[in-house]
Amino acid sequence: MTDSTSAASAVWQVTELVSDGVGALAKRATENGRISVAALDEMQVVAYDLAHASAAVEGAKVMLSYAEHGEDEERLSYAFIADAISDIAARLIGRDREWQVDPATLATSHEFVTKYRSPEVLSAIADGLVRTGTGAPHLSDEFDMVRDTFHRFASDKIRPVAEHIHRKNEDIPEEIITGLAELGGFGLSVPEEYGGFAAGGDSDYLAMCVATEELSWGSLGAGGALITRPEILTRAIVKGGTEDQKRSWLPQIASGERVVGVMVTEPDFGSDVAGIKVSATPTDGGWLLNGVKTWCTFAGRADTLMVLARTDPDRSLGHRGLSVFVVDKEPAPGHHFSFADGRGGKMEGRAIDTLGYRGMHSFEVAFESWFVPAENLIGLDDGIGKGFYLQMEGFENGRLQTASRAIGVMQAAFEAGFNYAKERTVFGEPVFDYQLTKVKLARMAVLICAGRQFSYDVASKMARGEGALEASMVKAYVCRAAEWVTREAMQIHGGMGYAEEFPVSRYFVDARVLSIFEGADETLCLRVIARRLADQAITS
Repeated sequence: MTDSTSAASAVWQVTELVSDGVGALAKRATENGRISVAALDEMQVVAYDLAHASAAVEGAKVMLSYAEHGEDEERLSYAFIADAISDIAARLIGRDREWQVDPATLATSHEFVTKYRSPEVLSAIADGLVRTGTGAPHLSDEFDMVRDTFHRFASDKIRPVAEHIHRKNEDIPEEIITGLAELGGFGLSVPEEYGGFAAGGDSDYLAMCVATEELSWGSLGAGGALITRPEILTRAIVKGGTEDQKRSWLPQIASGERVVGVMVTEPDFGSDVAGIKVSATPTDGGWLLNGVKTWCTFAGRADTLMVLARTDPDRSLGHRGLSVFVVDKEPAPGHHFSFADGRGGKMEGRAIDTLGYRGMHSFEVAFESWFVPAENLIGLDDGIGKGFYLQMEGFENGRLQTASRAIGVMQAAFEAGFNYAKERTVFGEPVFDYQLTKVKLARMAVLICAGRQFSYDVASKMARGEGALEASMVKAYVCRAAEWVTREAMQIHGGMGYAEEFPVSRYFVDARVLSIFEGADETLCLRVIARRLADQAITS
């Protein structure tokens, strides 16, 4: 049996096993023909494991196709598939009763997994890293140009100041914001008819992935997240805004004239968006905002805020009582701001100190009778009660973007670890020459390559109006991988990895946030991935 046949067989077997596990979970969580969230919550551990296992399976399927590009791609792909199966087996062993599957199903994949997890094969991959790196992207010349453009910007403008911003918790320099605007970075999702670059095809989502990865390679906090917030607001406006709103706001977002912050989370309500309490009550000529938002990234520098608020006081309506507003404010440097609206209303924000992801600053913001004109409700009267759906329009793509951010951070960490291993000598030998180092670096490259290809595949699906579930999967899987990759890159540096003289420590602390924002890993797995998989299982 050839390796390609063995790989395909292994992927098929693990797909069937995980599918059977999801089917068993769905059956136990079904009440009156529907999935019960309460019943699913009684099986959180197995639901969480199956969510991550399903994400690994989707990534393995993508890598089967990637392997068709050549021998180097085969080795990277098969090593990932073996790694994914090993991870699934580790989750399964000892919990096969909860999964209600037979672990012996994976036995026929043992020889394939053994070969491609062997130190010999992984060391050989490491020896070829100078040639292969983390794998050829295999995109068109158009996207190579996008990658080169944003990589050059990240190298020339972001990296030289990234460490200073992180160590001193400084603001992002204005030249980065204006420079990114000149590149068109804020208009990647804005339709062409409104001054942006989105043409409505695969290229829109792929360009966003490529640009986000390169900016994150420069710095997560000072580059990678800059285009996420305008992306979220743009998609909400495109989906639910009036024509006048689109023509007024979208060109300004695309040009960088409007710098966007997003306000969804509240102190008592994070992923449970339906429970938010910040209220918008009607008043003459508009609405009055009252309440507190938290984790409002870039709220200080932003002059435009996307605010999700409760417009219907009946809290039993949950997410159906929410609407989205575009709120204007003055940009404010530093870690605190306070404004009055001239009508008795106030808005005050304080930055929340964080261990990484610095530069954009995440704020807690309090509104006290802050006036918002009626025309700033997205969709006007037609937008009342549709806020949850409009913000989700951007958040699903935000999860894909977060995966790309993770890939950029991993790439930076991999390069740092690889270069240090080549240069540093320990016990008379380069660190790179030790088998354990080679295996670590090979696995880093494999995970980065798979994450990148997985994100491209999801981008293509989302361009066709599909892929919402897969966007959550790639976010969950890749962000967990980023924690391991950055940790091992830091470990390769030894004591210097713990020193603030090397940026690898920044990659490590930055990576930690990726499994928290844009949907905390546990909530994403339990309430989105596992639930949707269970829904599919009972309807198929």
